[in-house]
Amino acid sequence: MATVDNRTATFERQTAETRVKVVIALDGTGIAAVDTGSGVLDHLLAQLCRHGLIDLAITASGDHLLTGWHHTVEDTGITLGRAFREAVGDGTGIHRMGWALVPLDEALAQVSLDISGRSYAALDLGLSGTSIGDLPGDMVRHFLYSFAVEAKVTLHIKVLSGVNSHHMAEASFKALAKAIRQATARDDRSSSVPSTKGTISG
Repeated sequence: MATVDNRTATFERQTAETRVKVVIALDGTGIAAVDTGSGVLDHLLAQLCRHGLIDLAITASGDHLLTGWHHTVEDTGITLGRAFREAVGDGTGIHRMGWALVPLDEALAQVSLDISGRSYAALDLGLSGTSIGDLPGDMVRHFLYSFAVEAKVTLHIKVLSGVNSHHMAEASFKALAKAIRQATARDDRSSSVPSTKGTISG
């Protein structure tokens, strides 16, 4: 379990379909060393690092050449979610909630995040039936869903406007980055777990 002074984690997941390793540091400088096999997913995760000031190393390999991107994308989201949860630790002294409204040209994405211990994802990205380079648009939604479930966070993302699917996806990840940065930031006025239950572990 990570402590408030050492908010890092390493998590590995290996199945018959994929192998994924994630190393995360919440109090980083925005360094991304990401290789999932999908250039688009790598690009989106780099946005998460840069704008959330998270250091992230991910390596993922899978059966996408045979079965498509579903397994690799899903398992990367699962592994990142579990690593994130471990890095947050018991949440002592964090703000817990974060939100952001981020534009990218014609696209506008809104994110609200609660590190609550309760897994829930309401995702309205407008990407179903589209493609972003090598990645089907709905895989972006599925990645975010898998992350939210395993991170045990409540995540709401809504793309309020947009035409270009790349812009819509990137705005969503930038907004998520800002919301994560706000939610995980230390609250100078608090030294306790931000919940009347005394826990955000679920």
